[in-house]
Amino acid sequence: MFDIGFSELLIVFIVGLLILGPERLPHAARSAGLWIRKIKRSIGTVQREINEQLDKEELQQKIQETNNRIMAETNAIQNTITPLPETANNQIPDAIEEVNTASQVAEEAKVETSSSSETMVSDKTLQTEKIKFYLLDIHDRMPL
Repeated sequence: MFDIGFSELLIVFIVGLLILGPERLPHAARSAGLWIRKIKRSIGTVQREINEQLDKEELQQKIQETNNRIMAETNAIQNTITPLPETANNQIPDAIEEVNTASQVAEEAKVETSSSSETMVSDKTLQTEKIKFYLLDIHDRMPL
C-alpha cells in the first residue's frame, strides 16, 4: 500500500528506537499497529457500503426496466385483444340512445297491447335491456 521496502522499515525502526528508547518502543509499535488495523477496517467498511449501494441502484434500475417492458407488453396484448376503432367511441352513445328509444316504444306498446302480446313485448324489453347493459359495459371498458 505505501510501497515501503525493508531498508526503509529498518531506518524507521532505528529512528524510533533512538527517539522513544527501548522501553516505550514496543508499546508505540503496538499502538501504531492498532491504529493501522482500525483504519483498514474503516476503509473496508466504507468500500462494502459503497458496493452495496451500487448493487442496490443497479438492481432498482433493472427492476424499473423490467417493469416498463412488462407494462409495454401488457398494453400491446390488451390492444390486440380488444381493439376499438375511434368511430366506436362515437357510435356507442348513439346506440345507447337508440336502445333507450326502443325501450320507451316497447313500454308504450306494452300498455296498448293485450295480455298475449304483453309477453312478446316484455321479451323485447328484456332484450333491449340486455343490449343496453352490454353497450354500457363496452363503453365503461374503453380507455380514455
